[in-house]
Amino acid sequence: MARLRLGPLLRYVDGSTATVWVEADRPCTAEVRCADGAHGSARTFQVAGHHYALIPVTGLTPGTETAYEVRLGEGDTAAAVWPLPDSPFPASTIRTPSGDSDAELRVTFGSCRWAAPPSDEDDPVGPDALDTLAARIAANPDAERPDVLLLLGDQVYADQTSKATQRWLAARRDLADPPGVQVADYEEYTHLYYESWLDPEIRWLLSTVPSCMIFDDHDIIDDWNTSAAWLAEMRATSWWRERILSGLMSYWVHQHLGNLRPEELADDELYAAVRASPDGTDALRAFAAAADADAASARWSYRRDFGRVRLLMVDTRAARVLEEDKRAMLDADEARWLREQALEGTDTGAYDHLLIGTSLPWLLPHLIHDAEGWNAALCRGERGARWARFGENLRRRSDLEHWAAFPTSFEALTALITEAGSGRGAPATVCVLSGDVHHAYVAEPSWPSGDGPDARVLQLTCSPVHNSIPGSIKLGFRFGWSRTGRALGRRFARHGGVTQAGIDWRRTGGPWFGNQLMTLTLRGRSARLRLDQARAVRGGGVRLETAEETRLS
Repeated sequence: MARLRLGPLLRYVDGSTATVWVEADRPCTAEVRCADGAHGSARTFQVAGHHYALIPVTGLTPGTETAYEVRLGEGDTAAAVWPLPDSPFPASTIRTPSGDSDAELRVTFGSCRWAAPPSDEDDPVGPDALDTLAARIAANPDAERPDVLLLLGDQVYADQTSKATQRWLAARRDLADPPGVQVADYEEYTHLYYESWLDPEIRWLLSTVPSCMIFDDHDIIDDWNTSAAWLAEMRATSWWRERILSGLMSYWVHQHLGNLRPEELADDELYAAVRASPDGTDALRAFAAAADADAASARWSYRRDFGRVRLLMVDTRAARVLEEDKRAMLDADEARWLREQALEGTDTGAYDHLLIGTSLPWLLPHLIHDAEGWNAALCRGERGARWARFGENLRRRSDLEHWAAFPTSFEALTALITEAGSGRGAPATVCVLSGDVHHAYVAEPSWPSGDGPDARVLQLTCSPVHNSIPGSIKLGFRFGWSRTGRALGRRFARHGGVTQAGIDWRRTGGPWFGNQLMTLTLRGRSARLRLDQARAVRGGGVRLETAEETRLS
């Protein structure tokens, strides 16, 4: 009898269809049966000895909620494998949007999640915000919950493994050989997903709240694609090729496929080839090798529309151009795609809110922004070879690789946001949703020239979901927003000959530190923002406490 190894994960949901991702322990047919009669089935496909299915569910009714079960097997012999026997959680359900243009949409987002330790162990970084969200929803399933969960990077940490994972790694290979306690291949990546997604609260949450995901560096390795010199050094190692191919393959299987709409899946040639083959490993490996060699050969970015809310999730890692004289956060094809998706229908008011999901913040504390622009100028050779060598070393040690470190891309994104937010059909808000920096804040730009957009534009940054930040870094971020920090940043910029950005911005919320999630609540042209933090309570237990709530439009 086939058994469920991982999942189910509820991924795409619209008014009448959904997709549910599972991993089984052997080849079989995976089926979803809903209480209202909606259903779907798919044959598993094989990658590296693992068996997966992305099950399309059809026949759902808009504006309803239905419980579902997962069955594995063949025909009448298929056995129910979800919900788990004696589960303490409510039934997993699929909630469909009503299609009403005035319906409320709740978008919860965050990034950077270390897997939580077992429940009988102390948690050194404090309560997990996703675990805590799951507990709150499970305690009152009829209360408010997210309509979609956006996970903005570092869903797994391939380079910072837990002690339990290191013991597992040591049982299968010699950790004295590189990459040591980091993951080395596809099988080890699957262990990271088991560690993270078999957490009971997380497993149930992801089975009942739709999710959209994008990678950041730790899904592969810290500072992934930070520079051409960095990449050359990595490619010269004995272990990097297997790491990058395994990382991209496992991301495609576990995260990317579920991001796609059913019609996109139907047109995806790689998905068809993997499903048609008895073993799709070679086809997927060839795709990953091509994506590593030429970023333009694969697109990880994607678009989702939720009524009159448009979400653009942007790949800011694999799509980079790294040559120092051509550095760009997005290659030409990716930048063109982003522009087309953001501007489509703006002349007729196609959407009320534009959400740009980018793991790396667009607007940073002023000192950090100017330091990154200065560093980019040094690395280009603006102050000579000696300064260029210093700049490359500093870039890696200090993680100077956000949008500000790609000045041309920063300006292009700023111009696109301005254009998308302007004119008769302008949305009410343009929000850039980011994580990465292990704290949360709200920043709002202004256009000194007076030619700013009609929409309200905001940088909303929220991380970590479950991680830590040293006290010294906290002080650094606070100082980066200060007047003194801003003045120091200007000195850096002058030294590098960096021209000032055509916009200014100010911090209007935060910084907040801790394990946390942000939620945007959108209805019509109105928008509200809430920040919830996971905190231990006296007498035991944890809960989400609201640290900030404000109206945006």
